[in-house]
Amino acid sequence: MRTELLKYLIVIGALLLIIRLFYLQIIDESYELKAENNAIKIEYTYPERGYIYDRNGRLIVSNQSSYDLMVVPRDIKNLDTLTFCKLLNVDTVFFNKQLKKAITYERRLPSVFLSQLTIEDYSKFNERLRNFEGFYIQKRFLRRYHVDFSGNVFGFIQQVNQNDMKKSKYYNLGDLIGRQGIEQEYEKILRGQKGVKYLLRDKFNRVIGSYKEGKYDTLPRRGPDVTLSIDIELQKYGEQLMKGKWGGIVAIEPSTGEILALVSTPSYDPSLLVGRSRSKNYTELYNDSIAKPLYDRGLLAEYPPGSPFKILTALVALQSGAIDTTTAFSCRRGAMFGRKFQKCHDVGTFSLNAGMYHSCNTYFGNIYRKTIDQNESYAKNMDDWKNHMKSFGLSGFMGVDMPTGRPGHIPGSELYDRIYGVGHWNGTTNRSNAIGQGEIVMTPLQLCNMMAITANEGHFFVPHMVKKIENQKIDKKFRTKRITTVERKHFIPVKNALADVYNKGTARRLKSKVIVMGGKTGTAENFARINGKKVQLKDHSIFVAFAPKDKPKIAIAVFVENGGFGATIAGPIATLMAEKYILNRITRKDLETSVLSKSLRHEYLKLYPKKPIDTTLMVTSEVLSF
Repeated sequence: MRTELLKYLIVIGALLLIIRLFYLQIIDESYELKAENNAIKIEYTYPERGYIYDRNGRLIVSNQSSYDLMVVPRDIKNLDTLTFCKLLNVDTVFFNKQLKKAITYERRLPSVFLSQLTIEDYSKFNERLRNFEGFYIQKRFLRRYHVDFSGNVFGFIQQVNQNDMKKSKYYNLGDLIGRQGIEQEYEKILRGQKGVKYLLRDKFNRVIGSYKEGKYDTLPRRGPDVTLSIDIELQKYGEQLMKGKWGGIVAIEPSTGEILALVSTPSYDPSLLVGRSRSKNYTELYNDSIAKPLYDRGLLAEYPPGSPFKILTALVALQSGAIDTTTAFSCRRGAMFGRKFQKCHDVGTFSLNAGMYHSCNTYFGNIYRKTIDQNESYAKNMDDWKNHMKSFGLSGFMGVDMPTGRPGHIPGSELYDRIYGVGHWNGTTNRSNAIGQGEIVMTPLQLCNMMAITANEGHFFVPHMVKKIENQKIDKKFRTKRITTVERKHFIPVKNALADVYNKGTARRLKSKVIVMGGKTGTAENFARINGKKVQLKDHSIFVAFAPKDKPKIAIAVFVENGGFGATIAGPIATLMAEKYILNRITRKDLETSVLSKSLRHEYLKLYPKKPIDTTLMVTSEVLSF
């Protein structure tokens, strides 16, 4: 039996080997190309990258022609080096360095000798190209930006490195690849497909025609166009409102999850990273460790959310049954929690509605304590509370279609067991969580998504930057509705309370004259280490909003570093952004004048008293300069 089985295995193995050899030698002729590579010259034709438009069809990013001087070291013959260098206005030191680099890469393959020739250099060199064997001109496409702001959104393109070529066989030395932003995230779509020509060479290395009459040649395919969800006019307005301020603005369309604005300041003009000065400019931007113009605060900055987090504290307390809308607590500018007094600015007795629009710390401290301390099952209740938060997209990167982002942090029982010991803590111990302090941090994107969920009364779509891709569908995850663990009925009283924040609460002076909005002010404590000492600086200003209250079209989160009270700077910005998007006009010109004239440069100088804040390369040198 075993002998028969062995025979069958040998026969099957032999058949599989024969079939594979037949496929490789007769059907799949690509191996023949590799075997005859010494006799074949490969030429690439590079396609245009896909254009990028905003949601209203405005062209944001297109292309411009560029010419690279390529070299194949093995093919260089009888080169007049001095004439060559004089023609290109380079010295022999540069020539030898570039040639050595090309030889180290591969003598037989082309690599970039001099990138992005000027039109003058290209014209002069092209006329005498036949005199320089081993060199040729490669046409490529660089980006052309039709806006001078928000480099963090679009990203840039640059030459590939060794790691890129190891990760993907598509790229060769000198090819361009997207970095950061949309250019990186949608690189495989935007880049298109290179065209390839296989040319046959004789024994003297001369091209004598197409290999197999062009059987394997392919034409380049232009990259599909991409339409962003961004409203470029709203984006520009957000940048202007953030003049002289550091922070982020995120705006989302609640019904779709489409990101309408992603503002991070300070930022930079994306055209700085195009052309021969790209490397120098990038180095300067990268090394700016003070203003951090390459750092996308909307996606990466993790801040204590402050009072806007009270929205979630209330929703989870209602869902858990710890309170109802009539549950009330007395406040006398604060209250005792255990042996510690938690400060508040209010006096009175507050239930949900008044507690929200007064932003009473005592009210929210108590409903949080009741949520965690139910039935004395502190650890279980804490983890249930965390799971509710996770259903809002917190404590994890939500999957937005950008190559960067941070998850924030929501604590659970494991953390407090480690800090205080198992069974030695409760809802009083970590009461700071109730008001968005303590161990909680969120990104502006997460804050905005929280407001989109509130506006939708319990569901959301994963926030995303791309609205449409030419001849393709966007990722299914961006079209899938996600439901939170808090029931819809609990959102209605919270939404009403948020509208009263504008009607008679902490944002009453910020009301639009036309739009009925819901919102929440926030002020987060801000500490920094200066000269080795922990120093408390001016608080961060936070505001979250949605508008209109019924059938909301926009959700907004504004975070201004060192901005003070939420109603001082962040709140006016949120109102103005809502009016700009919904009305395309501003009714609160007083707020606009106040915000545009407000600079926080003096606050940021406190962080770096001995270092000047250089805005030479930022977009902010004109639009956002201090």
